Amino acid sequence: MSDMDLTPRGEPSDESGAPKRKRKALPMVVLGLVLVGGGVIVTQGLSSAVDYFCNVDEVGERDGCEEDRRIRLQGTVEAGTIDKSLPGVTAFMMAFGGEEIRVNYDGIPGGIFKECIPVVVHGEIRNGVLEGDLVEVKHSDEYVAVNDENLAEADEYADAECPDAVA
Repeated sequence: MSDMDLTPRGEPSDESGAPKRKRKALPMVVLGLVLVGGGVIVTQGLSSAVDYFCNVDEVGERDGCEEDRRIRLQGTVEAGTIDKSLPGVTAFMMAFGGEEIRVNYDGIPGGIFKECIPVVVHGEIRNGVLEGDLVEVKHSDEYVAVNDENLAEADEYADAECPDAVA
């Protein structure tokens, strides 16, 4: 017969004699993207979970209700203060407990947003102005579910400030 060598060949080697390993880059890239994406989702969830709930009169008075941090601020939209003259911005004054704050909401609040009703605005206070990106109106299910404990107090304040308003 022939003198044919039938022993299995090893992996090709580089100059050092060590076998070369083939690594598949795609699974590593996909795994990296999944980990980064998961981290972003968890970070967003945690940051929204620590938004402090404050009333207007607690700004600067209570821990967690300071400027330059994300908060949920409750108050009543003051009569005659809604201004929609700026493009894409709704500005108004919000009051609670004898204190007031200007709100610049990025957008046009939907639903039954009007003066003399309790609202919760999510955002950050910068230079004494609440820069809001979400407005919850008292009569929405989301507002009631999230803010049930503070609803009675907000209603009393709104009734006292705007006795002629129809809810």
